Amino acid sequence: MKWTDTLDIAIGLYEKMPDVDPRYVRFTDLHRWATELEGFSDDPNKSNEKILEAIQMAWIAEAE
Repeated sequence: MKWTDTLDIAIGLYEKMPDVDPRYVRFTDLHRWATELEGFSDDPNKSNEKILEAIQMAWIAEAE
């Protein structure tokens, strides 16, 4: 999984933490949790606010 796989990351986060409300997750936590997902293999330093926001939006959609 790479940073560009925002939907896959969002699904992985939703499955790993179904009780977490993604609307209230800090980007620092989101970044760490994404890099800790099984199958994540991208450079942790290649993320940015735009990518993290896209993951968060996809996670919110997945949780609804």
